[in-house]
Amino acid sequence: MKIVKDNIAIVELKEMAKHMRENLVKAIVDVEKGIMAVDAGLHADLFKLLEDEEQSEPKNLWGINLFPEKEGSDSIQFDSMMNVRPALGNYSRGVESEILRSQIIEIVHKLVRHE
Repeated sequence: MKIVKDNIAIVELKEMAKHMRENLVKAIVDVEKGIMAVDAGLHADLFKLLEDEEQSEPKNLWGINLFPEKEGSDSIQFDSMMNVRPALGNYSRGVESEILRSQIIEIVHKLVRHE
């Protein structure tokens, strides 16, 4: 598991993806701090890592899957059990708020370095 605060090379994400089914990298994005945690078998482990190491607030943490071999909108999938939070108005595994999705995409694009 790794916390990404500045940036991560797409090459490193591609290496991480080789160890997962479907060649993806699980990630949790903190929309308040503009950081993310990557590379675990479960989104829950990344969620806990950000809570413990960065004191991230659960309401700011959203799960995604990164597909480093793909480009554009196909490279991010909004799908995690961690996203099911009726108290926050999110009733599915996706991220229902268009504003939140845009924030997440912006953070991912800022943090992932394409060389």
